[in-house]
Amino acid sequence: MMVETSIFGGRFNNQRIDLKRCVPAFFSTYRTVFTVFWIAAVATIFLWQSTIGDGFFFLRRVSARPLPRLRPAVFNLTDFGAVGDGVTLNTNAFEKAILAISKLRTKGGGQLNVPAGRWLTAPFNLTSHMTLFLDEDAVILGIQDEKYWPLMPPLPSYGYGREHIGPRYGSLIHGQNLRDVVITGHNGTISGQGQTWWKKYRQKLLNHTRGPLVQIMWSRDILISNITLRDSPFWTLHPYDCKNVTIRNVTILAPVHDAPNTDGIDPDSCEDMLIEDCYISVGDDGIAIKSGWDQYGIAYGQPSKNIRIRNVVLQSMVSAGISIGSEMSGGVLGITVENVVVWNSRRGVRIKTAPGRGGYVQDITYRNLTLDTVRVGIVIKTDYNEHPDEGYDPKALPVLKDISFTSIHGQGVRVPVRMHGSEDIPVRNVTFRDMSVGITYKKKHIFQCAFVHGRVIGTIFPAPCDNLDRYDEQERLIKRSASQNATDIDYDF
Repeated sequence: MMVETSIFGGRFNNQRIDLKRCVPAFFSTYRTVFTVFWIAAVATIFLWQSTIGDGFFFLRRVSARPLPRLRPAVFNLTDFGAVGDGVTLNTNAFEKAILAISKLRTKGGGQLNVPAGRWLTAPFNLTSHMTLFLDEDAVILGIQDEKYWPLMPPLPSYGYGREHIGPRYGSLIHGQNLRDVVITGHNGTISGQGQTWWKKYRQKLLNHTRGPLVQIMWSRDILISNITLRDSPFWTLHPYDCKNVTIRNVTILAPVHDAPNTDGIDPDSCEDMLIEDCYISVGDDGIAIKSGWDQYGIAYGQPSKNIRIRNVVLQSMVSAGISIGSEMSGGVLGITVENVVVWNSRRGVRIKTAPGRGGYVQDITYRNLTLDTVRVGIVIKTDYNEHPDEGYDPKALPVLKDISFTSIHGQGVRVPVRMHGSEDIPVRNVTFRDMSVGITYKKKHIFQCAFVHGRVIGTIFPAPCDNLDRYDEQERLIKRSASQNATDIDYDF
């Protein structure tokens, strides 16, 4: 299955092309373009939110759309005895339906339709050559009693459960060693009902690491589209050591406060991945690219690479819109982030690591970022000192290099840039070009650097730190920095 040409994404790409042709020439100033883009983003969010619940009367559809037939064989969850009343436990029905599909893998697999209703279930496993289709107003609910959630071995690149030594809880929807899996629908919802998990976590009543909402491991050819994921107990969508993954037109929600570690999408040691046309508002990082933790990630040795993130709107009042790390010990390579809005958030984009991580973060491109009401816009942090155990090697130093920022705009940003390298972990070959970020503090040190080597091409606002070489628009050297190792970091504001 070639996910880049999937039928689920064509209409979004066509709309963007037509829009570009139709924008008149007089939309040339940044302020006008920003205003139009922001209005479109808010309108899109409004429409997404209206489909999550009952919505407004004029947005309700009079009749349900027919369900498409995407596989040779199609099953309905109710055929296996499921009851969508929000009370009946339907785990057995899901398992029977998926077992039936597993027997058809040589014949093109099967499709499981989940109709409108509230379908309570314990965790269940997917199978290869399967489409899970959630109809409009279909809600899969994760049971809140942790005794129904199976325990699994710790992830090999993390050493042990992320929060506790020993086994970890599995995900609500899980898959391992799969191929050709689609989770899609008419914007149906998968809810982890995480409120109970968050409360028990804060009260230290859990003995194992919480489980994600959806976790696919050691798999390939995965498409997740046109659904809403919400209120995960832990990380929401966690592809682990997967290849050829597309996540498109997905809404991910959790409370922006008091929903600990509810990252939106965490690509972990994944290769060839596309994330596009999504809206994410959660209680931790919107997207966090990972590849293992300290000595365990180094030993596992599987990087996250060739990942493209585009046309995404994110909110994270606790962490960052998009992060790389801090668990990046297997390496992160070849990442492109473009056409992204981060609004009302603590940080815009962030790279975080520490001594002991090892690995590398390199060939990272940020392009066309809009930051609106963000405390710190761009962050690179090299002292994120959280480790799995005392067995890590403090001399395992990560390499950070070849990172570019182009067309970075916004308003209401307190500190546009804070790149905090160190003598042991310098940040090398950083490039800034076409940056204009409106600031809320008229202080001198709002473009902060420490042990940063790189360049600025053309004129940017605010004025860059002295660590960076200056080039004109034709990329001709104007001034070479004499203070690449200077430190100008101020965490007081």
